[in-house]
Amino acid sequence: MAKAHIIGAGVSGLSAGVRLANEGFEVHVHEATQQAGGRCRSYYDGATDMVIDNGNHLLLSGNLHARSYALSIGSEDGLVGPERAQFDFVDLKNDKRWKLDLGNGRLPTWVFSRDRRVPDTGVGDYLALAPLVWAGNDALIGKTITCEGKLYDRLVQPLMLAALNVDPPEGSAGLAGAIVRETLLAGGKSCRPLIAREGLSTVLVDPALKLIREKGGTVNLGHELRQVLMAGETISALEFGDDTITVAPSDVVVLAVPPRSASSILLGLKTPTKFRAIVNAHFRYDPPDNMPPMMGVVGGLIEWLFAFPQRLSITISNADRLVNVPREQLARDIWHDICKAAGLSDDVANGPLPPWQIVRERRATFEATPEQNAMRPGTATDWKNLFLAGDWTDTGLPATIEGAIRSGDQAADMALKMQ
Repeated sequence: MAKAHIIGAGVSGLSAGVRLANEGFEVHVHEATQQAGGRCRSYYDGATDMVIDNGNHLLLSGNLHARSYALSIGSEDGLVGPERAQFDFVDLKNDKRWKLDLGNGRLPTWVFSRDRRVPDTGVGDYLALAPLVWAGNDALIGKTITCEGKLYDRLVQPLMLAALNVDPPEGSAGLAGAIVRETLLAGGKSCRPLIAREGLSTVLVDPALKLIREKGGTVNLGHELRQVLMAGETISALEFGDDTITVAPSDVVVLAVPPRSASSILLGLKTPTKFRAIVNAHFRYDPPDNMPPMMGVVGGLIEWLFAFPQRLSITISNADRLVNVPREQLARDIWHDICKAAGLSDDVANGPLPPWQIVRERRATFEATPEQNAMRPGTATDWKNLFLAGDWTDTGLPATIEGAIRSGDQAADMALKMQ
């Protein structure tokens, strides 16, 4: 039985491992830290006395690689969302609220309905986004479409900011075009929001680890790869400090670690070098009964508000400006926005903060600019049995869960072709 060594237990590595385990490989996962899941995991937080996710990750029904992965590990039912692609929004500056209704069809017919599209927008506003669809990766969003107006402020900017994690005008128009093609242009059938309401680890991590173990594989935490040894055109051994593992010519290695780690293991590997932060915050507070599970927030500090049982959570992208703000001050500013968006009283907004936690991921994603996108490596390497995976590799998408899982699938596909 051929072996597959998966270096890194984030969802990119796990998706490769699951696919290879289901194809008969003996899979061994090696993770440098003491927990699996990477930037997509759950953990117990003492400040809130709850299990929370390190980030509020949203999937869409059109994320076919992510949904196929969840199906393969038996957890697709853990991704829950509405029957129609509907998104609630609020503008905090004027307290204007609306529901974007993309429906459940295969065509974007919603743009022709005044009641379903963004308020104060017309069909022509949406047609003006067409240049993104065929834009090249070297083009800027700000040079491809007009980054102003009601549609931009109320939909395009929030969508692109969340997907690319950069201020949209400086982002890659090619990556933005991929998002438009796979979401807005694909109709509501591909845009239903899906959330792992029971936790990211419960849905995307733990079932994968269980499957790999049940098929005879292993998961080795605290097992950091220090060096790879080469013999001609193949990887011959993996050095983990005091532990060296021999790699047979028929074995495969999938390197699914962050770009900085990958470039230190494979000297000379070109990877993105610039990154952007994301801030997530969690408050232990029962959401109002009429509150939607997810809400887009315009005109404030927070950008997306999620209602979980006993918890309100938010996400702020492109958040480098916030990484050094004092935690208490940041928590108070975020709570004020949450109260406005959720319709909570001034007494609640100005009273004592509920139990809270702020998670600041300084290197959350690579910088989705044309310059950094051009530095993403492909799946194949100079060694026949070594493949790369990670949302920072050249997936054609920004750094998203769908991109990460797609990269793992691509690595596994190439490994299978080697056999």
